[in-house]
Amino acid sequence: MSRVGKNPVTIPTGVTATLAGSLLTVKGKLGELKLAITNDVQAEVKDGKFFVKNANNSKRSRAQWGTTRALVNNMVKGVSQGYNKTLDINGVGLKAAAQGKKLTLNLGFSHDVTYAVPDGIDIKTPTPTQIIISGADRQRVGQVAAEIRAHKGPEPYKGKGIKYNDETILRKEGKKK
Repeated sequence: MSRVGKNPVTIPTGVTATLAGSLLTVKGKLGELKLAITNDVQAEVKDGKFFVKNANNSKRSRAQWGTTRALVNNMVKGVSQGYNKTLDINGVGLKAAAQGKKLTLNLGFSHDVTYAVPDGIDIKTPTPTQIIISGADRQRVGQVAAEIRAHKGPEPYKGKGIKYNDETILRKEGKKK
């Protein structure tokens, strides 16, 4: 059984964490995130650290113990440093352009795909074939990256499409004569 929950989350300078009832609010230079703590764990903030304890010894309580600690750690890191995901676009004529709260994707379809950027997420296109998604909430950054990638995932023969920067595409051999 994992003992991730035993380790306290250190709250760095410039980040404030307040616990009001079962609602944890973490504020930092990159924004504010909130988390509803379940009744299965007991949480407290003291001396610049966040502690999580089991409320009882049930299976659900043990599962929520490490999960809550990991979520709080991600929140603290998100409001202080932020999270980034980079997408690469491969293929002739495939490109992206970000203007304000819209991302326009030219993916070889008969029309351009327009993606509305949600609040709390920042999208930049330093080159037409690269998309950088950043924000304070780790889950939302990953979800936005997955939604953009879903418009045209990479195909296995030539690797055309949108892929994560660190993703490896398993290539298939083409037709033989």
